[in-house]
Amino acid sequence: MATAPRPRTSTREPEELGRRLAAWLDVRLPGARVTNVSVPGSNGMSSETLLFDIEHPDTPLRACALRLAADPAAYTVFPTYDMPRQHRVMSLVGKHTDVPVPRVQWLEADPGPLGAPFFVMARAEGRVPPDVMPYTYEGNWLHAATDAERAALQEESISLLARLHDQFPSKEAEFLLPGGEGTPLRRHVDAQRAYYSWVVGGLAPSPLIERAFARLEELWPQDEGPAVLNWGDARIGNVIYDGFTPVAVLDWEMAAYAPREVDLGWTVYLHRFFQDLTVGFGQPGLPDFLRREDLERRYAELTGHTPRDMEFHTLYAALRHGIVMLRIAYRQAHFGEVEVPADPDSLILHHATLAAMVQGTYW
Repeated sequence: MATAPRPRTSTREPEELGRRLAAWLDVRLPGARVTNVSVPGSNGMSSETLLFDIEHPDTPLRACALRLAADPAAYTVFPTYDMPRQHRVMSLVGKHTDVPVPRVQWLEADPGPLGAPFFVMARAEGRVPPDVMPYTYEGNWLHAATDAERAALQEESISLLARLHDQFPSKEAEFLLPGGEGTPLRRHVDAQRAYYSWVVGGLAPSPLIERAFARLEELWPQDEGPAVLNWGDARIGNVIYDGFTPVAVLDWEMAAYAPREVDLGWTVYLHRFFQDLTVGFGQPGLPDFLRREDLERRYAELTGHTPRDMEFHTLYAALRHGIVMLRIAYRQAHFGEVEVPADPDSLILHHATLAAMVQGTYW
């Protein structure tokens, strides 16, 4: 799908992690055995996931997943990985909503045992829409599904977002508010500016990303709306499905306290990212799936909140994704997987889409 090799996702050895995990667990559950240690093929380039089973008579938790902060020596995608924060978010979501978040168990803030902080949670069984190759490409279970089955998955998935935003008491999410001044949306954007500055520190900046930040100011909502708990990485690729029904909502490291549309814009845009790539490579993709107008309409029906300023919020999602893509590209260059071109904007896989959004010609 891209001209460069797929970026490496880890510098760690699963077997060594398994040995160290077994030693750590033996302190908490003496006599416990750790078996079937594996790393899922879908492991991302940020926090890492380790799957394993526990054999012990005194624990109800058998099938486990471990979420491990990124290796700080591996040119991380984000500057910090706050595992206690993720653990707290998932615990609160499980307490206050019916969103199927995995039950979290142990939290280890000490980096000593595995080289970075981590937490352990119950493992859900099911299937996930793939990122590589994307579910919009032919040859995967979601693409092969019927229109009715994809419609059912779409309905269930937008319901997840609506229920999270409606059911979670917003006051409980205020601890996620970044430091600084201004509204939750202003602080969220300022935090993204700081992240961008970190990404390009000592490297070539992106003129396109800087134009996108300027365009955001021109489109800034007059009424930002109330802030709620945002899932953060709100997309179907972070959901485990049993058939076409969600059974586990994953990846809360980008959770935030922000307007509803920040989450919804991310959902809309991340699908468009895959759909546009697929069309660009000569396949039709899934043009009738997760359409912006359908998601906005159904979200309004479910919540009573009509999404607004979505041009701003989809641009903001594409901008945020662009910063991540730039960091990943510079990470590839760090590991000698790609050469840095003269034009840093070309490192952003969706630069044409982002440019069209900045110009107001995309939608």
